[in-house]
Amino acid sequence: MHTVAILALDGVLAFDLSTPLEVFGRTRLPDGRAAYRVRVCSPSQEVDAGAFTLRAPWGLDALAEADTIILPGCADPTLPVPPEVLDALRAAAARGTRIASVCVGAFVLAATGLLDGLRATTHWLGAAALAAMHPEIDVDPDVLYVDNGQFLTSAGAAAGLDLCLHMIRTDHGSAVAADAARLSVMPLEREGGQAQFIVHEQPPSPDGMTLEPLLRWMEENARRELTLGEIAAQAGMSTRTLNRRFREQTATTPLQWLHRARIRQAQFLLETTAHSVDRIATQVGFGSPTAFRDRFKRQVGTSPGAYRRAFNRNPAPAGDFRSRVTA
Repeated sequence: MHTVAILALDGVLAFDLSTPLEVFGRTRLPDGRAAYRVRVCSPSQEVDAGAFTLRAPWGLDALAEADTIILPGCADPTLPVPPEVLDALRAAAARGTRIASVCVGAFVLAATGLLDGLRATTHWLGAAALAAMHPEIDVDPDVLYVDNGQFLTSAGAAAGLDLCLHMIRTDHGSAVAADAARLSVMPLEREGGQAQFIVHEQPPSPDGMTLEPLLRWMEENARRELTLGEIAAQAGMSTRTLNRRFREQTATTPLQWLHRARIRQAQFLLETTAHSVDRIATQVGFGSPTAFRDRFKRQVGTSPGAYRRAFNRNPAPAGDFRSRVTA
């Protein structure tokens, strides 16, 4: 079984600690078995978590047995990291262990030097400090998470949930990840990055509207040849207003969002069915298999065929996509 070790240091942020603990701990495989073994580790038995003190049942030696290590943030991320912690993390990395940080936990990972030369993210309030302390890292404050393969970083605390679901999908496919997302009452993949949450000096005035019903309608009708005008008519607004609302609430355009929804549906079908790529292209609303392949490669970074070989474990009937990927 895949072992996830969550490292709790003094000053650990309870939200950052509890998110991976709950998400990985409650994830189940299709046959009902637990997908992960979760352990909370610390260099000391008692950990100061601010409002309370917690006892960690596992020490640093447990990191040597972990397949994945999660680094929650601490109240003061600029404090020095204990040398024994850095040594344990570097040793784990040398063994090929996957290491991921939640929020300002990126400061702990950065202190190991393992992120040097790589792109990373953290909470937008700490991004400038991280970049100043570690100029060797390409700090991107506008994304929810960054996956470098072995080393992963996430933005603010809620983005840690996005990252956990991403890792579950990588490990076990979209069906298992969708169940975990539904249990957490979260979409499997959120649009946009943390730039939409950054507080500017003159933030836009809230208009009291939400695009959620429209997004649901678009996903349900993604296989149709939807035009911008038809989407605007469904929303009951002009195309100009529609584009503005989309930018405000999803950090993208209606047609870009639609393409991403189609690709998400295609990923699900590639993972869970034996349908041909051409058939899937039609099922998710692409008029041309060539256009589908081009869009898929631009968005996912690989071809539909290569994606299927990596993620299709047990082909099954397609079923209802929305019932599997939405909460």
